Order: sequence, then C-alpha cells, then structure tokens
Amino acid sequence: MRDGGGLPRRDFLRAAGAGLILLVSRPGQAGTPSILAVRVWPARDYTRVTLEHDQPLRFSHLLVKDPERLVVDIEGVEFNSVLQSLPGKVSETDPNIRLLRAGRFKPGVVRLVIELKGEVRPQVFSLPPVGEYGHRLVLDLYPKEEPDPLLALLEKEAQEREEQARRAGPKDRAGKEDRPGEKAEEGGDTLRLITVVLDPGHGGEDPGAIGRGGSQEKAVTLAIARRLKAKIDAVPNMRSVLTRDGDFFIPLHQRVAKARRVQADLFVSVHADAFIKPTARGSSVFVLSENGASSSAARWLAQRENAADLIGGVNLGVKDPHLARTLLDLSQTATLNDSLKLGRAVLGELGGINALHKGQVEQAGFAVLKAPDIPSILVETAFISNPEEERRLVDEDYQDRMAEAILKGIRRYFARNPPLAKSRLARLD
Repeated sequence: MRDGGGLPRRDFLRAAGAGLILLVSRPGQAGTPSILAVRVWPARDYTRVTLEHDQPLRFSHLLVKDPERLVVDIEGVEFNSVLQSLPGKVSETDPNIRLLRAGRFKPGVVRLVIELKGEVRPQVFSLPPVGEYGHRLVLDLYPKEEPDPLLALLEKEAQEREEQARRAGPKDRAGKEDRPGEKAEEGGDTLRLITVVLDPGHGGEDPGAIGRGGSQEKAVTLAIARRLKAKIDAVPNMRSVLTRDGDFFIPLHQRVAKARRVQADLFVSVHADAFIKPTARGSSVFVLSENGASSSAARWLAQRENAADLIGGVNLGVKDPHLARTLLDLSQTATLNDSLKLGRAVLGELGGINALHKGQVEQAGFAVLKAPDIPSILVETAFISNPEEERRLVDEDYQDRMAEAILKGIRRYFARNPPLAKSRLARLD
C-alpha cells in the first residue's frame, strides 16, 4: 500500500488497532530524525501517546499550569506532515487529553503541546527498537487522582442495589430475601461475594499474536473477557473486574497488583495461543511453575507472553510501589495447589467445545500469574495462528461458548472448594 505521495506505508502499523496512526508523507533529510507515526491510546486508567521515530531523539518536558498542559521539546527533528496533522485528532471522549498539537518552537526544536482536561502525573520515556517497532518516545498521562478499582466496584454495586430498591415496592422490599450464595452478617449490610479478576491479554501497543487473517490476539481476548464478565456478574454471589476494559496496555505486574487491590478470589488471564506452525491447535490452561516449565512448549510460551512488557512499553525508570508487594515469596504451596484445581476444572469444560492441546494443566513461569495469595490461571482459548481456529476465535457464538465454558469451570471449582472464612467480605454500606 502507498500513501498520497507514492511512498510505501509501514505494514506493521496495522497492529496499532484502535490507536491513532499518522504516517509520514515524505522522508526526512539524511541524518535527521523523523517522526514516522503517532498513536494515541485513551483509557480511564491513563492515556498513552506514542511517537515512533527512525533515530534516537533528544527531548525535554515540563508541566504548565492555567490551563493544564504538558509541553515536550524535541531537538533536531524534522517538522513533517505527521506532526502537522495532530490538532483535532484526539477523541472528545479521551478522559485526559483535550487537544494535541505541535509546531516549530525555535531553530532545530519542535514543540509538542498536550492540552489536558485535568491534573496529571506524566511519565515521559524512550524505548529502543523491538520487534516490528522502531524507536519510541512514550508519553503516559496518569490522572493525579489514581482510580481505585475496589472503590469503583463497591460504588457500582451500591448504585445497583439502590436502583433495585427503587424498582421494588414497599411490600417487595419488606419480604425480600437474600439471594442464593450471599450471607448477611450482623453489624451492617455485608455480603460474601466471590470476586474474579479477568485479564484480557496484551492491548494497546502490544497486539499479541496476529493470525494469518489479520485477527489480533488483543481484540479476541478482550471480546471473550467481556462476555465472561457479563456471565459472572449475572451469578448472584459473584462479581468480576477487568484489568483492562479497552484497547490499552497494562504492564504485567500492574495486572497482578490490580487483582490484589480488589481483593480477588481468583485471577483468570485470557489469551489466544500462537506457534510457528499453523497446524498447532487446541485449548490449554497454564498455572505458575516454581520448578521450571512442564514442557519446552510451555517454557517458550511463557517467554513470549512475558515479553509483552518489552513490546507494550514499560517505563523501567519508575519504581512501582506495587511491584515489591506483588512479587513476594512465591513458594506458597496452598495457592499453587488451588490454581491447579481451578485449572483442571476449567480445562475439563474447555474440552467440551474445542480440542485440547494438552490433556493436563501445564506449568511455566508466567509473570502475570505471580500473585502469591490468589489462585491464578492463564487460559489459551485456541491457536490464533491456526487458520481454522482463528475463524472460530472471531466468531461471536464461539466466543460466547468459550466464556460459558470458563464460567462453568470456575463454578465447578468453587463447588468443590468453597471460599474460606478468611476470604474478604465486601461491605456495601
């Protein structure tokens, strides 16, 4: 494919999905860095702006008040059509950015200005080339007040209860009984609920595996996870939380930290497998291994999934306070045993809708499964690299049946392993 100036486009940027893509219309001068593309990934958690360029850049940034703006000065870069086209390209629904624009600030310096909707905590860092990507300058805009996933969950439940109370008449409210599986306790309106965190793999800059038909793993995993969330939320004594509810990237350890912050009972990471040979097929379930991978294929897959941070882009200069609490002593046998029980229950249900790649739960060192106190599994729903299974993965009926199978496995696990008294209670008053 060629742009209006007759120059070839960079095919790999198809993987940017819902991100904003602006492409160069003419090459930069020899030896001068040139911006190749800009991608914008809006989300409630944070908004990411990625500038991809062909050579390392020198840059500086500062926050400006009244109104709130992030200013980034880039030295020695050509002001090209990518930068010229920025105004007005940000979605009105972006929770953090009002406008994105650029201009020549002074000789040899291009100034990028991001007009903000509120106060932010910016992280500005560069990434070296990896995979299909060249050099990247990343601008992560975190709201100054970080969203609390547990508070948001409890507020949503309180709103739902108020809505149900308004719809019910006085007689209905007086005779209303607790829903099955819920346990009211003295001292307040306290319900014993099971919380399941669902983790759609990849997202944003990291498309995950891409099928021969162009399907992206990040889109498939989000679609299945959303269906599974709806099914879990319909069960009276269960609720679910998504680590990401849109097309944006979350570092692996932050996915685990989010599960711990909402005091999850289970963690289920949803993926779509891939292999170099298109004949590989079937569904799989993995848990963490303390003593090496259960097979060479499991080890290879764990290495590929753990590389998501390199592709998605993690700011290694920030010492995340959640990381130390997340990667605790991982030798807690009870949690691993529960993960294996959960994995076997889910794998048994997956076998009813798809062939199994392996007949037993496999183990490897997946970073996203390293919560020391939450039973965690990684579900490879099917091989997106297999043309037949790729077609199934993008089929809504198959996605729904996959979600139903995972839910049945979760409920079968809890039927045999009821939540212990030490599990957290959610107080809604």
